[in-house]
Amino acid sequence: MDQFANDARLKPFIHSQKYRTKDPDHLQKKLERKEIQRRNIEPDKRPKLVNKKNILDEVNDLVGVRLLHLHTKQMSEIHPLILKILEQNHYKIKGKPLVYIWDIESKNFFEEIGLKPIERYEMYTSVHYVVSSAARPEMKMEIQVRTLMEEVWSEASHSINYPVETASMSCREQLRVLARITSGCTRLVDSIFSSYDESLKSK
Repeated sequence: MDQFANDARLKPFIHSQKYRTKDPDHLQKKLERKEIQRRNIEPDKRPKLVNKKNILDEVNDLVGVRLLHLHTKQMSEIHPLILKILEQNHYKIKGKPLVYIWDIESKNFFEEIGLKPIERYEMYTSVHYVVSSAARPEMKMEIQVRTLMEEVWSEASHSINYPVETASMSCREQLRVLARITSGCTRLVDSIFSSYDESLKSK
């Protein structure tokens, strides 16, 4: 994925990037949740049981790249670039990109650039691409793209609320407040750059 994340075409739009492999404890908890969900499905409709032989195919986020950008409208440039870079480097996208939102006001923007948003009650905002390479088609990797402000909420929530939700009601409420604050900050950054672009046009 280095040739993807370090592509010069993306650099003007990306503030920073992070790499990670899934924590073994988090993976264990995820597999336990998947098995509980699987057992609650009718036997003839159940997905495969995850085991050593198929884990690379059934778990999409063992390896991940996170791309952070400053403001929402940059996605109109980032999304087509990601598709182009993946194609040129012989990566395939599994399904369609997943666009998680909770602030409904961002829905129209994502639809305008060809992405279908999914509302998340957890107040999570991010765009996910699950991809595989021609060399390792069975190995799935996840690319996450979100703003710096959205990353603040995500990191705080992930630290205390994942893989198991905290039992503290006050922490859960504070995370909801933080989501609203970071969403407001994202809107403010969006507005700053929109005003800046307008000022350049008027010169």
